[in-house]
Amino acid sequence: MPSTRDPVGAQQWVPPHPRSIDELKSAAADCHGCELHENATQTVFGRGAPHAKIVFVGEQPGDVEDRHGLPFVGPAGRLLREAVDDAGIDPAELYITNSVKHFRFELRGSRRIHQTPGPGHIEACRPWLVAEFSLLKPKLVVILGASAGKALLGPDFRVTRSRGRLLPWPGSAQHPEDFPIAEIQALATIHPSAVLRADDRETAYRGLVDDLRVAAAAVA
Repeated sequence: MPSTRDPVGAQQWVPPHPRSIDELKSAAADCHGCELHENATQTVFGRGAPHAKIVFVGEQPGDVEDRHGLPFVGPAGRLLREAVDDAGIDPAELYITNSVKHFRFELRGSRRIHQTPGPGHIEACRPWLVAEFSLLKPKLVVILGASAGKALLGPDFRVTRSRGRLLPWPGSAQHPEDFPIAEIQALATIHPSAVLRADDRETAYRGLVDDLRVAAAAVA
């Protein structure tokens, strides 16, 4: 069963004045900010272009990501890459990360079944997300799904209410003072795993691509 201990938070593991994403990634490998590190294989930090035009923020690593140590390399990641291509976004101009850096799961036999991160996990891991944004200077933030939306925009965020619309960033953030960057824009959409779970995958995929085309146009 998942632990119910209160997370201590990641802040004490975050370097006070990081100079690079690689420095953050190295420090995050030792993070014990919540109990998820106990059963996860490793920390899965963000990756991509340090001068990315678009930053994608997802929920948490999945089983494949946990084993490989890289974000979005499993089935949802492959679908996202297809959607990025179909939307006309250059993958060389992306940085991709998750709001929670360890895999939360429930063991059923030999299978590790994804469990949605709780509010405590999102809050505990938030210092890493803030630190990533302190080094990144994108033109747009793409929020993939509800957990990422709650991490960045607050607990009242709903994908169905906000998806596909350009929002002011960090003005729309729950704590905009945490993101001292020039005012840009954010766009929320569904997580690619939601497409994989959809009864009508074709329609769900088309909706994801349509949202990402709005993102592509915003940075063109």
